[in-house]
Amino acid sequence: RGGAGGRRRRVGREDHAEHRRGRARVEDAVARMKTDKIRRDCRVRGDGLHHAVQAVAHMHNLALAT
Repeated sequence: RGGAGGRRRRVGREDHAEHRRGRARVEDAVARMKTDKIRRDCRVRGDGLHHAVQAVAHMHNLALAT
């Protein structure tokens, strides 16, 4: 099991915390990209910023509910 020679690396709390923080940063970045894409698509289609703001607010409310 594990790496070369059967030795496994002991993972500490610091490693888990660092992984959690990194994952949170990536998830936040992806969420911002999705939000920006919705706004850009609404502007391109000519629906105006109103629909884009509604979509962003809806996504924000869904995020708060989970």
